Amino acid sequence: MLPSATVPAICYKSATGPSTNPQRAFHAYRAARQHYPWLIVICPRSIVHCQLLIARSLLTLPTMSRFNLADNINMLSKLTFRRVWNATKVFSSFYWSKWTKRAVQWGMPVSISFEPTTSCNLRCPECPSGLRAFSRPTGMLRKDFFTETIDQLHRDLFYLVFYFQGEPYLNPNFLDMVSYASSKKIYTATSTNAHYMTEANARRTVESGLDRLIISIDGTTQEVYQQYRVGGRLDKVIQGAKNIVQAKKELKSKTPFIIFQFLVVKPNEHQIEEVKALGKEIGVDDVWFKTAQVYDYETDPNRLIPTIDKFSRYKKTDTGTVFKGNITNQCWRLWHDPVITWDGLVAPCCFDKDAQHKLGDLKQKSFKEVWQNGEYKAFRTKLLHGRKNIDICANCSEGTKVWG
Repeated sequence: MLPSATVPAICYKSATGPSTNPQRAFHAYRAARQHYPWLIVICPRSIVHCQLLIARSLLTLPTMSRFNLADNINMLSKLTFRRVWNATKVFSSFYWSKWTKRAVQWGMPVSISFEPTTSCNLRCPECPSGLRAFSRPTGMLRKDFFTETIDQLHRDLFYLVFYFQGEPYLNPNFLDMVSYASSKKIYTATSTNAHYMTEANARRTVESGLDRLIISIDGTTQEVYQQYRVGGRLDKVIQGAKNIVQAKKELKSKTPFIIFQFLVVKPNEHQIEEVKALGKEIGVDDVWFKTAQVYDYETDPNRLIPTIDKFSRYKKTDTGTVFKGNITNQCWRLWHDPVITWDGLVAPCCFDKDAQHKLGDLKQKSFKEVWQNGEYKAFRTKLLHGRKNIDICANCSEGTKVWG
């Protein structure tokens, strides 16, 4: 490891030491980043500065989308000095690695995705879980394994996504695990098709302390909805959304922040304005529009690529359909946001759906041992020198618009 003095960093000072003016510090940071994008702010004597400047980067995590004041205030409330300092180390090691082309890793993950289950009740055409196309085993995350892992990570961990593949509410211990993570003051989020959001589950969801709930609703009529959400029922989704909105009101809770996520594909692109109106009618907190990943985008066999350019990750050219993304030899995810499968495998990111690039097994080693092992370092090094040679990077969303 390089000595701490070589970590790219900057500290803003006034005549009496680190400035106590957050606005001045922010403008200085922004100006410095324009010339030195690898700079990281380190303010050992001022947690105010750390929270402001590091939080600005934390709010751009890949799992995030649009800014919402109430949600982001709640998110920032999860910060501690230790989590800010950990994020600083992680940011520094990423930029240092990017700059020197030598893979180094300081700190522990800022965010993780934990898979509650691979099982799903739907048959969505671009989802390995829906297609039953996994080569890895299917199963349910065990509560004791989850708590043991969180016990190793919670002091540094800021953000936890209860999702990778599958429908989280199929795991009978899912909300108990959310409660445990919430008790550790970690920001928690999940994504659901809402078919199991009964009145009882809605109430338990609010009581669990879940911070963000994404409800997938890809159509405003059954005919359109079922074209992507094969086997799904729109009436169940709408009733589930009403149940969670009502539970929040009854329990006088500000959380979870409820989002309608509309995956824009060709069959539903004409219902964009309609889903906005539906979200307002039901009372969800926001409606987000997500661009779709299409595996075989060159032929698009399911005719999913939308005609509205802003909602597509792909574009047509004289030679055929191409991916809009600009894949470069860097990846922030690999330094801060690993994926843990239900059975304890550590995958590099959410694009490795089948965990083919296994970087460790938490049934055999602690997370820290896996995070700092030779396999992880070798994968980061490979990425820094030739990302186009890594199969899971070919259709990565980096460099293209994920949210419309």
